[in-house]
Amino acid sequence: MYQKEQLSDKYTSIILEDIKNGIYTNADILPAESTIAEHYGISRTMLRDCLATLEREGFITRKHGLGTFINKPVMDVKVRMDIETEFLDMVKKSGYEPGAKDIFSEIIHSEEINEKLKLHDRQILKVVRTITADGHPAIYCEDYMPEDMIEDSDYNPKTLEKTIFYFMEKYCNTRVNLDLTEVSAIKADKFISGKLEIPSGEAILYLDEIGYNLVGQPVLYSKEYYANEYFHHMILRKKL
Repeated sequence: MYQKEQLSDKYTSIILEDIKNGIYTNADILPAESTIAEHYGISRTMLRDCLATLEREGFITRKHGLGTFINKPVMDVKVRMDIETEFLDMVKKSGYEPGAKDIFSEIIHSEEINEKLKLHDRQILKVVRTITADGHPAIYCEDYMPEDMIEDSDYNPKTLEKTIFYFMEKYCNTRVNLDLTEVSAIKADKFISGKLEIPSGEAILYLDEIGYNLVGQPVLYSKEYYANEYFHHMILRKKL
């Protein structure tokens, strides 16, 4: 099942790239499903999964009897808050060279995090990183997860240089299926201003986020702080 999901994700990305920069760049409507499926060498069932994802994310709109329309204004948006995007990809899409620094982890005990993750007196793995854009701090992030969720504790600290989602899948056998995020504009305190190299008191974007697995269990709590000058965040709102 997981391999099928990976294959679906792969072809969803390929089709999206072909809509943005490839064979469908100049199209307003996609060809018939049978034509697309034959072109990529995949089943129509797999294709429908891919198109369903693209429609859910707002890149296309399917109308019965009319066809599959490409939402070109959405294609031009570089960073969307309503779609989970890896930090490094977010920086790259914004036109900067991405990087990461000041990465470290530690085991802590925190009543606040236990409450956030609906745990009872559990040890917590805290992972901290600063994401850079052209070498300048752009995002400061703190991730928290239950320490006993780690199935393979013999991991190389360099693994943490990759995304937290990679770490969770590889060493915890856990995937984040969805996030619930509280979005706030806050003033950077002395600690955050130092991390992002901005004046203390400057207004910044703050995301307070809880990630849930497939069965709805909270498995990841994140605090994300964004420097203003590197991103233009957009949200797609669709009429239901």
